[in-house]
Amino acid sequence: MTLEVGVLGYRFMGKAHANAMARLPMFFPDAPDVERSVLVGRDEDALTDAADRLGFESIATDWADVVDDVDVFYNLGPNHVHAEPSIAALEAGTPVFCEKPLAPTLEEAEEMAEAARNAGDGVPAGCAFNYRFVPAIRYAKELLEAGELGEIHHVRGRYLQDWLADPEAPWSWRLDAELAGSGVLGDLGAHTVDLVRFLVGSERLAGDIERVSGHLRTFVDERPVPEENETRPVTVDDAYSAQLEFENGAMGTLEASRFATGHKNDHTIEIHGSKGSLRFSLERLNELEVMRVAENRGYETILVTDEDDPYVENWWPPGHVLGWEHTFVHENYEFLRAVSEASEPSRAGGGETADGGDEFEPSFEDGLAAQRVLAAIEESDAKREWVSLE
Repeated sequence: MTLEVGVLGYRFMGKAHANAMARLPMFFPDAPDVERSVLVGRDEDALTDAADRLGFESIATDWADVVDDVDVFYNLGPNHVHAEPSIAALEAGTPVFCEKPLAPTLEEAEEMAEAARNAGDGVPAGCAFNYRFVPAIRYAKELLEAGELGEIHHVRGRYLQDWLADPEAPWSWRLDAELAGSGVLGDLGAHTVDLVRFLVGSERLAGDIERVSGHLRTFVDERPVPEENETRPVTVDDAYSAQLEFENGAMGTLEASRFATGHKNDHTIEIHGSKGSLRFSLERLNELEVMRVAENRGYETILVTDEDDPYVENWWPPGHVLGWEHTFVHENYEFLRAVSEASEPSRAGGGETADGGDEFEPSFEDGLAAQRVLAAIEESDAKREWVSLE
């Protein structure tokens, strides 16, 4: 069976996912056949050029003409267009893969998750948290689930960029609350919150995040729009920090900034437990640093590129490193395989695919869970007090 895919959005994320789909048959031979069927956008000329470059068969300027006419719908547009097209697709029975954050507001995220529940088990709805699919992160997950770090005490996550450090850097939709919902909190913080939940969110590790204390800050209040010879206000946060308390009593510290001079795309996770610690940096994404208390010899750097490491056997000989773009190949492989298995007539009931495998994660439920934490951080900043999550 060939899956016909419709994609809304053709810029940054559109390129990343189109590239991933093109790589699947070369490196993941058991992936379902995929046809990049239709590319959706508003500017017909730019859309035509993008479709040619990204390998799409056709274009459409109205997502409503597409969502019930394809086998899979990818929503890679700006945050403010996540909800309506995704909900329409799910109501039509079309599986949806939506970029993060799931929505600009918690209310819209709840509506999207509800639509996914109503669509049923046979209609996968995935949220694009691609950092779950870094081999080193998967390796870290295995260590944690095996109890290698013991009781979790501290979790630290930071995501630092510097592309707005220059006050003359131009305005974009990411700086408008009506279009983006939030600034660095939703754009970068969503990734960190999801990784924290993915790595230590199980009951026998740190468990759920129970309460948060947050602080948001905007450093530059307006930015230039060169083509219009004017400035526009910045209505979102440029940086945030947060304290977390987990179900098991563990402490968490999160931060992100677009003003961290010298950091281009530094996403770092540290986890400290009674038996050891680990740390990961996206700037060295093929490596995982691990410390074991029993050995007491400091951190060991593990190169996660062996053929028995997650996903690595599909790529190059051991030691040949992978890059950021490979994370999209991995998540597309997992999501499209879930769609293919869910569509098989012999598909089993009870929330499992036809071969007995679990449905795709991160799902819309994961996207909603992350959104609840982000909303609580924002509420905490406004109230200047700790906020509990239900």
